[in-house]
Amino acid sequence: MFLDYFALGLLFFVAIVIFYGVIAIHDIPYEISKKRNHPHQDAIHYAGWVSLFTLHAIWPFLWIWSTLWREDRGWGFTKIQNEQSELHHEIGQLTEQVEKLTEKVAQLEVAQAKKPPAQAAQQGEDI
Repeated sequence: MFLDYFALGLLFFVAIVIFYGVIAIHDIPYEISKKRNHPHQDAIHYAGWVSLFTLHAIWPFLWIWSTLWREDRGWGFTKIQNEQSELHHEIGQLTEQVEKLTEKVAQLEVAQAKKPPAQAAQQGEDI
């Protein structure tokens, strides 16, 4: 009789440990997002509870989602965006320089065409 009650108690104990273990495991992505100060902490937490009903099918995606964000660099794309904006700025400056040089070349060609050929030849020899 004692063994029957012991087995029943052990069965309840194992069931409770498994139940709370599953709940603790489903909460790992939320804890990661909380530690990293993730902007979608609440959504990750709710999705973790939803993953209980889907038998943790979406749980790996929650893990990935919670680990993507880092407070020091965000999603990891800010450096690339900063570099792209710097490149666009440089391209704009280079375009302006090319336009100015094109205008100067056009002015020099017009001035060269207006000069008599003898004077142009003399200037060419001086250079």
